[in-house]
Amino acid sequence: MSVDNFPAAEAAVTEKARLFRSLSADSVLVLPNAWDAASAAVIAAAGATAIATTSGGVSWSLGRGDGQHLDRDEMTRAARRIVNAVDLPVTVDVEGGYGPTPEDVAATVRAVAEAGAVGVNLEDSRAVGGPLFDLAEQSARLRAARDAAAAAGLPELFVNARTDVYLFAIGPSEARLDEVLARTAAYAEAGADGIFVPGLLDLDTLSALCAGSPLPVNAMAVAGGPTVPELARAGVRRISLGTALAQTAYTAARRAAAELLGAGTLETLGDSMDFGELNALFHH
Repeated sequence: MSVDNFPAAEAAVTEKARLFRSLSADSVLVLPNAWDAASAAVIAAAGATAIATTSGGVSWSLGRGDGQHLDRDEMTRAARRIVNAVDLPVTVDVEGGYGPTPEDVAATVRAVAEAGAVGVNLEDSRAVGGPLFDLAEQSARLRAARDAAAAAGLPELFVNARTDVYLFAIGPSEARLDEVLARTAAYAEAGADGIFVPGLLDLDTLSALCAGSPLPVNAMAVAGGPTVPELARAGVRRISLGTALAQTAYTAARRAAAELLGAGTLETLGDSMDFGELNALFHH
């Protein structure tokens, strides 16, 4: 890209960031999660208004397991490919920020902004299963994210603070809602724009959280769990799927391969997207 094009590119990212904020504020935002450029293009063609990435899916596509096994550069390259594949706003799952310190988080946010993304998910777990950063530590990390976005020329970047209290069953069950509410208040004070609580799908508890939260609540839907309308009625404002779409795609590949290698038939391939339809999603 020439130097002359940088102002136009920056303006385009800012406009996407503002659009993403309006989508997050005006209605329930449903975000199917992409893991590479092709999945993002397919999700966009299905009618999505914005794209979220899944760290698990991105990790699998790069030959790694989920759980902060990527590094910042690998994630950024993947995010840039996804951003370049669609015309929609893209928010990136940056796991724990690729390092424990506020400086690590700031470097990650700068990289995401430079890649053209307009949002991040930042979790408060130190590792898979916990423990969690304490309130002061995670608040400092969130403030670093907010400040880094502003310094990068994208103060509109949406910071979705993820808490893993329910996902990893941290603390006594009867104390978890109060813990999440305390974290939400602290994260809002530190500059977060939303709170993401994976692992919480009990509608009564979600309703209580949404009623008491100063931030819009993001839930992760799962097969067999509450539907989008049910989550919306509980007050949830953002709904994502985590790794579920990637799991579905890889399951379809395994099923088709097993049929081919077993019976030698091709029935599983009969409901696939047409080659021309899929190829036409890419502009270059």
